[in-house]
Amino acid sequence: MIKKAAWIILAIIALLVIFFRSTVIYGLKQAKGQLSITFNTRPVEIVLNDSLVSDSIKQKIEIIQEAREFAFIQLGLSPSDNYTTFYDQGGEVSLWNLSAAKSFALEPKMWAFPLLGSFPYKGFFDMESAKNEMQELKQEGYDVRIRPVGGWSTLGWTTDPILSNMLNRKEGALVELIIHELTHSTIFIKDNIEFNENLASFIGEKGAVIFLNEKHGKNSYPYYDYILTEEDSRTFRNQMLLTTKKLDSLYISIADSPDSIKVIQKHMMIDEIVSSIDTLHFHDPRYSNIFKSSRPNNAYFMSYLRYYSAKDSLEGLLSQKYNGDLKLFINGMKSYHD
Repeated sequence: MIKKAAWIILAIIALLVIFFRSTVIYGLKQAKGQLSITFNTRPVEIVLNDSLVSDSIKQKIEIIQEAREFAFIQLGLSPSDNYTTFYDQGGEVSLWNLSAAKSFALEPKMWAFPLLGSFPYKGFFDMESAKNEMQELKQEGYDVRIRPVGGWSTLGWTTDPILSNMLNRKEGALVELIIHELTHSTIFIKDNIEFNENLASFIGEKGAVIFLNEKHGKNSYPYYDYILTEEDSRTFRNQMLLTTKKLDSLYISIADSPDSIKVIQKHMMIDEIVSSIDTLHFHDPRYSNIFKSSRPNNAYFMSYLRYYSAKDSLEGLLSQKYNGDLKLFINGMKSYHD
């Protein structure tokens, strides 16, 4: 009976490999990349006591430990061992994110994975594999975007380490990132990535403001610098969200037009979007050159919907239902998740 059951299990695995070969291969590569990082981490206690590690790195690691404690105790995010280990990237990018969208519609390409659900992006631990898939998607007519990933959550499958490149961020941005990822490991709705990313972005930003205020005060440089950075970010993303509405209207209006007309109309609209950046005011001049090296496409615009389209709704919910109390808000979201 046991042998029969074993043969049945092997047969099922064989069928899965046959019918989902590309997904299985991708999953194995992801597991290999993640385990390679996991097995080469060091506990933060050892790093902090290592005389060869610079004080600047140690200070950033200590900030992350403070952010963890703040997130667990004062925000009510679920305690975990995440960010208690350290992985040295040697200045290299460890993970690349690939996303795609239809050329003439703001509709993302979705990838389905057993147990995990559907995602509008894929991660790659080597750039060459990401580029190969990007070329295949372009040949299929998709707009494609590849970007480096600064941090990610494995949703409890492994203990998420501190990545050395994270420490290049200023204090506010670093705290925001840690709270963002800890939100994912606390609340994650299967097949609803837009909700998950919007929620994590919202809680990360709100949490970072509270953290900096409590630690340094509103008159401090870290707090003021983060607020100015957020103002720039908000100005830019609001412009991107506004332009996605214009693009969506355009695509609907030209849906029955020949592709040659669609290409021209799309090109003209994106030119207008790029030019509109010069009319905005930013504290950081880098925004003025943000499209100098790469032209945005539908995959780029979709990322703003994915991370920020629900920000106003979440802001209203926090204010009206939870009286501005972020911890109560998070507990409410956890109850919804449960």
